[in-house]
Amino acid sequence: MRGDALQLKAADHVIGRHKASAALYTPDERVRRDSTRWTLVQGLLAPFQFVVFLVSLALVLRSLTTGEGAFAADVSVVVKTVTLYAIMVTGSIWEKVVFGKWLFARAFFWEDVFSMLVLALHTAYLIMLFGNFGSFEQRMQIALAGYLAYIVNATQFLLKLRAARLQAECEGAGA
Repeated sequence: MRGDALQLKAADHVIGRHKASAALYTPDERVRRDSTRWTLVQGLLAPFQFVVFLVSLALVLRSLTTGEGAFAADVSVVVKTVTLYAIMVTGSIWEKVVFGKWLFARAFFWEDVFSMLVLALHTAYLIMLFGNFGSFEQRMQIALAGYLAYIVNATQFLLKLRAARLQAECEGAGA
């Protein structure tokens, strides 16, 4: 019996610690998150950006492997970059509404840091394209590096979304 009580106490400690450290939103932040239209905008832009990414990735890889479709690949990377800028601007507005900071709010600090890398790589691609710097292959390598960074960043956000859902479930169960 004493061992069971000890295990239960340890489980309560872990759950309590987890709950405190994993809380993404305060109650007020959650209300702001749920009431702002920017949450819907982000919810629509994120899957759209992912579809644009998949199409562009296919065009870039096709162009690099076959030597055909360079124009289509370039256009697709530009569209992906414009979509990225749109989600970053609207995401920054969302962050300001929910957390009171344009970027680097406590709950999304590392996601924002990595987003800056994604933006930098996509911007470097645009500079190469419109400044006529480097070869097509070099531009596409930068685009692919940006896409790899985007995959990591998208994964970060998906994990945060999952954590927010788990937080809501834990709070719902505890209520």
